[in-house]
Amino acid sequence: MTRRTPRARPPLTPARRRALLALLGVLALAAFAAALGAGASAVGWSDVAAALEPGSLERAVLFEVRLPRALAAAALGAALALSGTAFQALLRNPLADPFVLGVSGGASLGGVLALLAGGGRLALVAGAFAGALAALAAIERLATERGRLSVFSVLLAGAVFNAFAGAALFFLQSVASLEELHAIVFHLMGRIAPLAPWELALLAAAVLGCGALLTRRGRELNALAFGEEGALQLGVEVERLKRATLVAGSLLAALAVAFAGMIGFVGLVVPHLLRLTAGPDHRQLVPASLLAGASFLLLADLAARTALAPRELPVGVLTALVGGPFFLFVLRRHGGGHG
Repeated sequence: MTRRTPRARPPLTPARRRALLALLGVLALAAFAAALGAGASAVGWSDVAAALEPGSLERAVLFEVRLPRALAAAALGAALALSGTAFQALLRNPLADPFVLGVSGGASLGGVLALLAGGGRLALVAGAFAGALAALAAIERLATERGRLSVFSVLLAGAVFNAFAGAALFFLQSVASLEELHAIVFHLMGRIAPLAPWELALLAAAVLGCGALLTRRGRELNALAFGEEGALQLGVEVERLKRATLVAGSLLAALAVAFAGMIGFVGLVVPHLLRLTAGPDHRQLVPASLLAGASFLLLADLAARTALAPRELPVGVLTALVGGPFFLFVLRRHGGGHG
């Protein structure tokens, strides 16, 4: 019996790209509306008229609690999905994700050290960024074998670094004061809370700026699929591209950790599903990941708020429950290859 050859994917055209992004934009708006209209309380969209009255309970729930949280969830989901897309392109590895690779662990460790040093939110962001960069640089160095990045070496190095970061965090918690311990635990819990205006503006600027950078370099990221030598032959300045992608992915992961703690697997699930359905072209994949990541975390946070209402689950628990089995599926599907 002869095997059926897979059908060729239709070529990327501006019309197809616009149609996909429009669809994902509609889905993101629907997820945002759902996050605003549902929650632990009975307040919903039917109460909008009452919410327009100053001082009403409905106004407080819809516009002072749910709206800021939904904005934060959308921005954080976009940041995590873009970070995963950047790392998967850079490492040529479908399993790359800031959580799996240990980058989020490095960012958490850097952020906690900044907290213990008495720094504020800006110091927390700077410490998380430094930790994320250090983690990825160490993992890339450990996983490079004869000039190539091995899939399993990357995963092993990421697992080892995660174990090291986890041990260091446990040590810091054991020697911290009660007040410092509370701050550390709250930071690492993986919860979404409303962000201050400057925090939301910083996160949105990073998402849009890094998204624009990665989209503009989409052709060069596509060329990395042929390996660094192949990309060089196609005229790509590989080292410059690697540095830009590394900084963008690490910055996005660090901001997500600094503002919401450890929320794993968003950067693995979202870009991989989009790559399966929409193709690997990063000119389309990057903006699609931004929109789909926002939708994914909005819905995950909605489930975290409502699944056991009035109790609330950390959203990082739900993303791990989805992402863990998905990671094993992707590992089995791509096992044995090289990045």
